[in-house]
Amino acid sequence: MERRTFLRGAAIGGSAIAFGGTLTHGAAYAAPAQNGPSPYGPLGSPDSNGIRLPSGFTSRVVARSNQQVPGTSHTWHRAPDGGACFANGSGWIYVSNSEINPGGGASALRFNSSGNVTGAYPILSGTRQNCAGGATPWNTWLSCEEVDRGYVYETDPFGVNSAVRRDAMGRFKHEAAAADPVRQVVYMTEDVGNGCFYRFIPGTWGNLASGTLQVLVAGSGTSGSYTWATVPNPSGSGTATRDQVSGAKRFNGGEGCHWAGDHVWFTTKGDNRVWRLNLTSSTYELTYDDNLVVGGNAPLTGVDNITGSSSGDLYVAEDGGNMEICLITPDEIVAPFLRIDGQSSSEICGPAFSPNGSRLYFSSQRGTSGSSSGGITYEVTGPFRS
Repeated sequence: MERRTFLRGAAIGGSAIAFGGTLTHGAAYAAPAQNGPSPYGPLGSPDSNGIRLPSGFTSRVVARSNQQVPGTSHTWHRAPDGGACFANGSGWIYVSNSEINPGGGASALRFNSSGNVTGAYPILSGTRQNCAGGATPWNTWLSCEEVDRGYVYETDPFGVNSAVRRDAMGRFKHEAAAADPVRQVVYMTEDVGNGCFYRFIPGTWGNLASGTLQVLVAGSGTSGSYTWATVPNPSGSGTATRDQVSGAKRFNGGEGCHWAGDHVWFTTKGDNRVWRLNLTSSTYELTYDDNLVVGGNAPLTGVDNITGSSSGDLYVAEDGGNMEICLITPDEIVAPFLRIDGQSSSEICGPAFSPNGSRLYFSSQRGTSGSSSGGITYEVTGPFRS
């Protein structure tokens, strides 16, 4: 999001088919993840792009805001934010939102099997502050408006079909979405200090034109059981969606969301936490809390976008902090994976893996300039574990 507008503690506390196996072992309500050594080793010196990476990894710039994508006629959008990758024959596509209001939208980069950019084009325009979103199993990108009574737009990463507004998914300050093909629902976060966590149940899986919006209901603690309750008026007209259901659990600034198997993870920026729902037992707990790191040397602050890899690792991007993407491993170890130097007025957005897991894409929303016109979109390659 464009620079945080509230401090932690100021409010009430609280990729297509995703990879499986992440952080699912251990007893219920285990201690949140702790600082430890990265499976990739320490970060090296900054490379030519100002990125510190483990040994064996390299970075390159694939697009810059307000500049034509090399080899194409498309000018890359300002303030690049949430993103995802989609298979495209022997190549792939990376989509990225634009967190500009008004005039947000989303664009796409097309890559061939060698990783060369072969095309770039818009897939959504004329919307407001498109922050994060999520991929669907039927290969569309859900682009979410992070404004009061914002909408979800279903877009075509391949640039063929026009975007469609999905009113039934509710009008609130949307952040991220994660599709669960097992339960045939879409989970969504809400980016306000007393926001909620939602799920949308389509009338027909694969068609988001109609369905039921529900909100998570639970106690005030950091672990326990939960249920779902239907939001009576998803339009939020008169009464905000988060205030329509008694007992709806409040979260301090919902951000990224990631589904894998029987779990869904989401982040809350206001208190630097990563939450996990066990979808089988209908329980929730903390995966990470910077206040619970032993010794007080929290490696992950500014908790924001989140994605997962085939190894079961979670990758959590920072808005501020040390401008890092940090790992949370299945062994519940937290460690930096990369750090961007010289961009302290920016944030890291849109982490997403190529379909074969060999390349990680992400953006620095404001780059070295600290302005939305200075955004930079990167690719990192190297020996990612599988």
